[in-house]
Formats: sequence, C-alpha cells, structure tokens
Amino acid sequence: MLKLAVLVSGGGTNLQAIMDAIDKGAITGARIQTVISNNADAYALERARKYGAEALLLAPRDFENREAFHQALLNALLERQIDLVVLAGYLVVVPPAVIRAFENRIINIHPSLIPSFCGTGCYGLHVHEKALARGVKVSGATVHFVDEGTDTGPIILQKPVAVKDDDTPEILQRRIMEEAEWVILPKAIDLIAAGKVHVNGRKVTIDQ
Repeated sequence: MLKLAVLVSGGGTNLQAIMDAIDKGAITGARIQTVISNNADAYALERARKYGAEALLLAPRDFENREAFHQALLNALLERQIDLVVLAGYLVVVPPAVIRAFENRIINIHPSLIPSFCGTGCYGLHVHEKALARGVKVSGATVHFVDEGTDTGPIILQKPVAVKDDDTPEILQRRIMEEAEWVILPKAIDLIAAGKVHVNGRKVTIDQ
C-alpha cells in the first residue's frame, strides 16, 4: 500500500479527486498519509481533516530561512515514510534535496499539454490566458514526474481538451479540471501503485 503525501496550496480540488477515486476503488494500492500545505487558509487542509488524513501546515514564513523550511519538508516526508509525493496545485518550488531523495517518486499535475504553456510563471489562470491568447484549438492536462527543472520531468499521462470560441480563462480552467486533471491524476497514481509505470531517461512506459 503506497503512502501518499499530497502537497497543495489552495482549495484542493485535485486532492478531492484523489480522495473520491480512492473511495470508489479507482485507485487501489494507495492511501493518503498526509496533506501538506504552505497556506494556513488552504481549504485543502480542511478537506484532509474531513477525510481523516493528517493536515500539516508547513509555511516558509514560519522558518528562520528557506533552508530550514526545505529541511523541515524533507524531514516530514521521510519521517512518515512517504512512497509517493503528489503535487496538486502546490505553488512552492520543491527543493533539490527533496527531488533527489524522492527521485521518480514525485508527480505533478499541470493544466496544459506540456511542453506548451509551461515553465516559470505558468500556473493557475496564467496557463489558460496564454493558451487563449495563442488561439490554440486544443489544450489539456499533463501528469509528469518532477525533476529539478520547471515542468521538465518525464511525462506520464496527457489528456486533450477542446478549446471553444467563447472560452474565458476561467471557463477553460474548469473544463480542463473536470475533463482532464480529475481523470488522469488519479489514474497515474493507480498505475504507479500497481507498479505499471517505468522511467527510462525522459521516457515513461506503462504496462498494459
């Protein structure tokens, strides 16, 4: 049974999708050990409490310096013997020490089809604003492993979503969450828990 740590900065809709998938049996072989947020007001922490998972606040401002925060985050994951770290709208850069300690054991959901509309500054509504400004006909979401770059790790799953002529960033964001993010993030966790995901360099293969 994989122990998950889900890291969230906001409302936790992707966290809820994971919880729902576990409850419905769409994710087997994994459970949420802890939910970590850098934001005391994040509704994700309340979702965790209601679900019966640990809700842990680790905010950079509560530490003497960034290094102390990074060490506290690493310690929290190691002490709980976390198997897989899931970034679900986590707006803090994961430090290299954590990435090295959890190589190919940290995944992230990004609201575009990487390599489009990703990298530094591309998060939240900014992603959808850029997609609409470029006039793309298809966007979507990507689940990828996290490396020391920004949205540069090996891609696990992608799902396209049609862009409509009258879309606003908010409408497109919601459609991508509902049709892609909430589908492929739980699926990726289930595949990893089943031992079906293999990484070779930048390429991911999935057992059928």
